[in-house]
Amino acid sequence: MAEVVTGPGALGTPGGEGGGGAPDDPTRLTAPQLTMAQRLKFGAMAFAIQRLLLGPLLLFHRLQDFFTPLSASNHPDIVKTYPARKSLPVRIYFPKSRPKNATTRLPVLLTVHGGGFVIGHPRDNDAWNAAFASRHDFLVVALNYAKAPGSPFPAPIYDLEALIGCVLSDPSLPIDASRVALAGWSAGGNLSLAVSQLEGVRRRVQAVVPLYPVVDFAVKDHVKTATRRYKKALGGFRANEGDYLMKLGGMFNWAYVSPGQDCHHPLLSPYYAEREALPRNVFLIGAELDMLGQEAWRMACKLAGKKVPDLTDAMGCDEVQVGKGELILDGDERFAFEETVEGGQYRWLLVPDTIHGFDQKIDAMVRDPVLMEDAGIKTEKLIDQIGEWLHKVLGPGAHS
Repeated sequence: MAEVVTGPGALGTPGGEGGGGAPDDPTRLTAPQLTMAQRLKFGAMAFAIQRLLLGPLLLFHRLQDFFTPLSASNHPDIVKTYPARKSLPVRIYFPKSRPKNATTRLPVLLTVHGGGFVIGHPRDNDAWNAAFASRHDFLVVALNYAKAPGSPFPAPIYDLEALIGCVLSDPSLPIDASRVALAGWSAGGNLSLAVSQLEGVRRRVQAVVPLYPVVDFAVKDHVKTATRRYKKALGGFRANEGDYLMKLGGMFNWAYVSPGQDCHHPLLSPYYAEREALPRNVFLIGAELDMLGQEAWRMACKLAGKKVPDLTDAMGCDEVQVGKGELILDGDERFAFEETVEGGQYRWLLVPDTIHGFDQKIDAMVRDPVLMEDAGIKTEKLIDQIGEWLHKVLGPGAHS
């Protein structure tokens, strides 16, 4: 049975003293006890995905890593393990233009892959990480964590905490410790917000960038699906009337969250974390056609001191407002804003007309070349938006 964390401060030091969450309340939502039939169904689904489908693929990728030259495009420069988590290798990317004998220390972006806490691997973001490292002159380190249901909440948070400590203390890496940021996708966005609340991480990380994260387990899925947009005018996969995350959402929740767990705990649902519990700079990114977008929007408004939308308020707009590959960067706060609050920067960006995971390898799933062309252009623009923002909030650094 996994550890059930029932009080805001039960994991030690999230957000300093007191844990940074809402006060204990017996009426707060807790994760339900599922029926035996539901548990068997979700267990079988997780086993089939992890062992039968992804197991052989993981072995193939390990062999591919071994035989692929380090100079290959998008391949990490180093794949490294640390004694604290020997089974969880990290992938390290240097700027391609960096001379091998260079001694200048670099800002570092630590990234956390997605996959519903159940699937996924740091290599999933090889192309994104390599592009970001070279385009913005960062050292990028793709972190790893053990997967649920074998490793449910809060275990992956501890994995990341241990690896962050190892990476940032590694004398072989040219890290500028005064310029450290975290980013994560989906479940990885949740974990980046969670681990950054732990005192040992929060004092070393200056910024966090969650991309389409899950931040509120206390809101039911049917409420979430009602607040995303559905745009038939886009055609193809984006015209679907349901959200594709619903197919696996129940299994993901069962695998990661133990029955009886307080769903308002700020390390499980970072929406409930106080502003001072997080790094001083947060850039939340959502997708307009995503059931998880509204909770990220609410969190961005909360951090920025704006009116928090109601749970029934839909994101974005019904119309297709921009052309292929375009973002809405100003003039419409539904899509973008940035506020300075108590010396911190809090930014929101809603990527229009696209779905959860648009910047991932989802071609085979969506079978929609028009969607993927649009998503590819937006991904490139988003990499630039994130890089420019990080350079702004992290500053020139002590070692520049």
